[in-house]
Amino acid sequence: MTGVPLLEATGLTRRFGNQVACDAVSLSVYPGEVLGIVGESGSGKTSLLHSLAGHVAPDEGSVRYATLHDGVVDLYQIGEARRRLLSRTDWGFVHQSARDGLRSDVSAGANVGERLMAVGARHYGAIRSEASAWLARVEIDQARIDDLPREFSGGMQQRLQIARNLVTKPRLIFMDEPTASLDVSVQARLLDLLRQLVAELHVAAVIVTHDLAVARLLAHRLIVMREGRVVEEGLTDQVLDDPQHPYTQLLVSSVLQA
Repeated sequence: MTGVPLLEATGLTRRFGNQVACDAVSLSVYPGEVLGIVGESGSGKTSLLHSLAGHVAPDEGSVRYATLHDGVVDLYQIGEARRRLLSRTDWGFVHQSARDGLRSDVSAGANVGERLMAVGARHYGAIRSEASAWLARVEIDQARIDDLPREFSGGMQQRLQIARNLVTKPRLIFMDEPTASLDVSVQARLLDLLRQLVAELHVAAVIVTHDLAVARLLAHRLIVMREGRVVEEGLTDQVLDDPQHPYTQLLVSSVLQA
């Protein structure tokens, strides 16, 4: 793709003792693009995602983000407070388990409204109205705006987490196995909803998944990881329909034979 990347990682390396989780990974994400990161468990994809999202500093390399007002910044050269502000405003993070991405002790409406307050909203009526509209948008009954997340099903909790992250119209969203803990029937509807919302909002996304069907449905480009290294990358259909690396071929064939 052409233009200035929204997010760019160069030589990203993370270690846990003697184990290398990410080994000199470089990648770019462009505005409006969905980048998929796939690989088996232990391949380093989740460690990579958390470094890209500013959660854990890499041992080597850099992560640069193109802000709206201050140009390109290195996430690990700016202060933690600034990084936290960006995470509440410019981007969102959808966890595999909604319990990790929601506040269980406040209502559904408050979970969504908190993000609006982080970008300066102060009028209670307007915040509640916007939260209600987003509940409807992610197919949650608006009458449940005052219910606690623990009173929702797993699929509803995940849709609430998506509403919480997208209500402020972020420029970038990170997703860590967003459908892995859900039943197949619930997964399908949630994936359709995610694809629709990401396209409507023109938000860039980085999605980690072990499920190649999820990657095919959501991602424009794909990165395949094995033992912390990127072994193949390219357009999603190209990688999945004509894999070049033996490991990618094995991944694709195992899905076809399942």
